[in-house]
Amino acid sequence: MTIAPEAPAAPVAPTAPAPAPTAPAAPMTRTYDLSVTTQGPLYPPSEIVDENGDFVVIGRVNRPGADGSTVSAWGGAVVSPDSPLPPLGQNLPYDIVRELDLTDPAGPDAQVQLFTLPLPLPCNNYPMLFAPEQRPDAHDVRRPSYPLHGAPIPDLREEDGPKLREPITLGQWTKARGQLEVHVPAHGRSADFSFAFTGLIPDSLYTVMSLREHDLDPAGPTRPGPLGVPNAFISDSNGMAHYRATLPNPFPAPGTPGSNRVINVVVLWMSYQQNYGGAIGHFGLGGDIHAQLKLQGPSFGEFTTEPAK
Repeated sequence: MTIAPEAPAAPVAPTAPAPAPTAPAAPMTRTYDLSVTTQGPLYPPSEIVDENGDFVVIGRVNRPGADGSTVSAWGGAVVSPDSPLPPLGQNLPYDIVRELDLTDPAGPDAQVQLFTLPLPLPCNNYPMLFAPEQRPDAHDVRRPSYPLHGAPIPDLREEDGPKLREPITLGQWTKARGQLEVHVPAHGRSADFSFAFTGLIPDSLYTVMSLREHDLDPAGPTRPGPLGVPNAFISDSNGMAHYRATLPNPFPAPGTPGSNRVINVVVLWMSYQQNYGGAIGHFGLGGDIHAQLKLQGPSFGEFTTEPAK
């Protein structure tokens, strides 16, 4: 048998070296101390009023600037509901009834009893419908102001055991403390928000909302939403609580088309002891939700996340 000689092997083209595997992004964690407040946006000036119907403001107080402008600095004041009301996105000096003194825990301001805002909301320039499916008629509802502990909880019967029976004072309100930890894992597609609280109103329903960069945009405000769903937690008998939530892509890169970054979080005391699913409240802004803790300004600029792949 004759064996044919083997054909010479074709030359092998050199191959490029395989690219080195991309190192995963490092996870990032930051911790923030929340500030006690009574304020959501600057209008209404507060989500709490006193027995006279004046706003009890802990937050940014609009005052006249030296050059005729309006300066909004963090502080405390009692503000008239008849303060001038500018269009959304603009500020005017508040009509200040008096300054608040919270340095004395036994002083007269600490003893001020707190109330919900009446409906329609006074001194309000934010036309948002907060629960469009649940309460499309929210802007037409009329209600008086109620003591925080005495808001008429729907379907409540005395035999069911309401837990809040004593007036809530400003001194009690300002005992709240909160710390937030934000963690973006290495994959960069979500963020974990973890809260620890002390000094809250005991035995109360709370929720947490997110504020996004376009929620207060005068050209077209977006509807503020919960930070996680469900977004509720209950403080214990000592006013302590924890809450955590994970949001998908809450910090898209600035300039990303259609992006709406989370820029703040707000801890809300719920006067009707209700949670509202995908809405932060039926009426918002002191009608049924009351900001108690938040960051003093836009935050989280150090984080960037991306959509799920």
